[in-house]
Amino acid sequence: MGRVRVEEILPLAAYEERRPVLQQRVFFEKQRRRVHAGEYLTFLFENAETVRYQVQEMLRIERRSAPADVAHEVETYNELIGGPGELGCTLLIEIDDAAQRAVKLRAWLHLPEHLFAELADGRRVRPHFDTRQVGDERVSSVHYLRFPVGPKAPVAVGCDLAGCEARVLLGPDTRAALQADLDAAAR
Repeated sequence: MGRVRVEEILPLAAYEERRPVLQQRVFFEKQRRRVHAGEYLTFLFENAETVRYQVQEMLRIERRSAPADVAHEVETYNELIGGPGELGCTLLIEIDDAAQRAVKLRAWLHLPEHLFAELADGRRVRPHFDTRQVGDERVSSVHYLRFPVGPKAPVAVGCDLAGCEARVLLGPDTRAALQADLDAAAR
């Protein structure tokens, strides 16, 4: 799985023209890579295509095209892609009710330490995560994770934090997409 390169980023006008087609392709990729676990957790596994789209969208929204701005966005978003033997993932804690969200984000302060990807042999691997997304009193509702799974796609993902327990088996399309990412990163 390669990283996004600055030269792959389309100029704003060209992106606007191709955006409808690119959106369809990326939405398909994201659908295969989106895993809902329990009531509140969504794991969105990233690859170069999903990250390139995020860079393009950020530049489009902010109407920025200076080479330094493009390079900064590419560098920032490339952190979402796992390295060899890793799967990069954005975790979304999705709680619509603001009051309930505030309570749960405080109660789930240690949530990132309780996330896992489960391998075919039953082992659970914990993700590397950005500690800046965990405060002293609450956890962020978005996390960027890297699961060190090795050469094979996991069979399940979940959480074993009390009050937020969840485990979901990955479907064949998701496993195939993740395996393709791992295979590409190994080349």
